Amino acid sequence: MQLFEGTGVALVTPFKKDFSLDTEALIRIVNYVIDGGVEYLVVLGTTAETATLSNEEKELVIQTIVATNNGRLPLVLGVGGNNTHKVVEELKTRDLSSFQAVLSVSPYYNKPTQEGVYQHFKMIAEHSPVPVILYNVPGRTASNVLPETVLRLAKDFKNIIGIKEAAGDIVQAMKLIKNKPEGFLVISGDDMVTLPMVLAGGSGVISVIGEGFPKEFSEMVRLGLHRKVDEAYKLHYLLADSIDMIFEQGNPGGIKEVFKLLGLCENTVRLPLVNVSEDLSQRLDKFIKTLN
Repeated sequence: MQLFEGTGVALVTPFKKDFSLDTEALIRIVNYVIDGGVEYLVVLGTTAETATLSNEEKELVIQTIVATNNGRLPLVLGVGGNNTHKVVEELKTRDLSSFQAVLSVSPYYNKPTQEGVYQHFKMIAEHSPVPVILYNVPGRTASNVLPETVLRLAKDFKNIIGIKEAAGDIVQAMKLIKNKPEGFLVISGDDMVTLPMVLAGGSGVISVIGEGFPKEFSEMVRLGLHRKVDEAYKLHYLLADSIDMIFEQGNPGGIKEVFKLLGLCENTVRLPLVNVSEDLSQRLDKFIKTLN
């Protein structure tokens, strides 16, 4: 298995009721997902509410996860943004010695052309001391990184090793899988289409639901990678309702509610995000009880 095959999870940042960082809860969550059998951890992605964290808080999150993981699983750090030079500066100045790769989102808000996206990631590839995984999530960035652009980057830069593909478009994913260079990872960024993508030749997933139910979800991905289709789909359909539910009222509100129900952390999110409704909480609670 390659380093980033299978299930990676995008870790949340737990907060106490007063909105301060809850490092004890973060330690519990890291141990929970590692014990659940996931293959790697993704630190300070979108699910971590990174946009609302101060620089000091980001450092504390990194230190806590690195220390708790203690070399058990590969680590990926989210380092992205819509100011190319700022991203490059962060890659130059941040200590990445504990990380095996960075995950870098396509520039949001600016809506660059495909050439602009290419030049942005060219700069990142040329300055990153560790391998780079691209992240395409048009629902958040308002621009789609087309397969042609991804394949051009994959061909031109050996340290661009994969893409987290979250366009929710299985046809686009299949184009990437069909035409990618050997060894280039096409990683699902959409929990619901993870299994179809894996069966089409994808490498796995960077998941949110895999954090709540790591045992079942990571097993589904492994079964898919081993072409055990019926067993994999059994787990997919077991978890499908929960995937819909955790994203129904936004991420990470849904997954934090799951963690609260599991007794791992508070369901506190920072504005502009708000908690999920009581109705959704009750439905998630019912799902967890049925699963267990």
